[in-house]
Amino acid sequence: MYPPRPLRTLAALAGLTSLGLLAGCDLVVMKPHGDIAAQQSQLIVTSTLLMLLIIIPVIALTLLFAWRYRQSNTQASYEPDWDHSTRLELVIWGAPLLIIIALGAITWISTHKLDPYRPLDRIDATRPIAKSSAEAKPLVVQVVALDWKWLFLYPEQGIATVNELAAPVDRPIEFHITSSTVMNAFYIPELAGMIYAMPGMETKLHAVINKPGEYAGLSANYSGAGFSNMRFTFHGLSNDDFAKWVEANKSKGDPLTRDAFLKLEQPSEREPVRRYAKVDGGLWGAILNRCVDGKKMCVSQMAAIDAAGGLGKGGVSGLMSQPWKTEDGTTKQRTVVAALCTPTNPTGEPLPASSEARQP
Repeated sequence: MYPPRPLRTLAALAGLTSLGLLAGCDLVVMKPHGDIAAQQSQLIVTSTLLMLLIIIPVIALTLLFAWRYRQSNTQASYEPDWDHSTRLELVIWGAPLLIIIALGAITWISTHKLDPYRPLDRIDATRPIAKSSAEAKPLVVQVVALDWKWLFLYPEQGIATVNELAAPVDRPIEFHITSSTVMNAFYIPELAGMIYAMPGMETKLHAVINKPGEYAGLSANYSGAGFSNMRFTFHGLSNDDFAKWVEANKSKGDPLTRDAFLKLEQPSEREPVRRYAKVDGGLWGAILNRCVDGKKMCVSQMAAIDAAGGLGKGGVSGLMSQPWKTEDGTTKQRTVVAALCTPTNPTGEPLPASSEARQP
């Protein structure tokens, strides 16, 4: 029996609506303009086609068997005592095994080839990077995930921006990524895959953009109330336009001091683009080691002390209470390691482990 006409009409409308919604989708992941993202999209296509080699025949045979051996078909052979077929066993086990082997080989190769920590060896499929040329030197960008905005530091250019990122077309980019509070995820679909940002840790991503334009960047890991608006614009520029962009930041921006960073670090939503013409020396190291305020010991210094045997029970006297403002605006006290053993240096950068370990 057929379902009632209203249900059939509703089902047809639902199908047409779904097709309409899918037609409006921007399949940016499958048609990116960055070489790394393009290789990743090709990996998706290859893996899908390999899996369809077994999925399509199984579905087709299921429908064929259901039709051929239906109850009303008296011409179909009936063999209730059938229990084994060597040919069928070879097909059932051999085909999936070959597909798994192929997928395993592709996974092994692509895992190493598309390792985000691996420097690029090509600009695109037709242009390898000449190791001796100037284009082999990547643009270094230090990325900090804040609540709920993105901070980008350009150590070579000496500038910083909030919620705006730019890079020259066809030049390798080397991202150094961390977070100031909770774990987050740095993601530009047109450029490369998603990379996590974690407090006290540094992750890396090597990528390149191959076409000028404006591309969307976002946070791909839920991090609180302002997560949905934690977005930024990535500009793919020519070399000349990138130089002009850097000069515009230097002429219009304010200095990014440690005090300015501590204010910027406070939770805020829908933060507009900000530009900083100068960045305090050692700020990235202090952010990474969670000691921007200078009131507590850096993570690298703690690790150096631990590597040298630790402070023992005497280290308890190095603790202090510090006020900390939570997301709801209330102020609480937390216990931190005081900067009693932090070496004094003008830049604020952590000293080498061997020097730190010798501090009293």
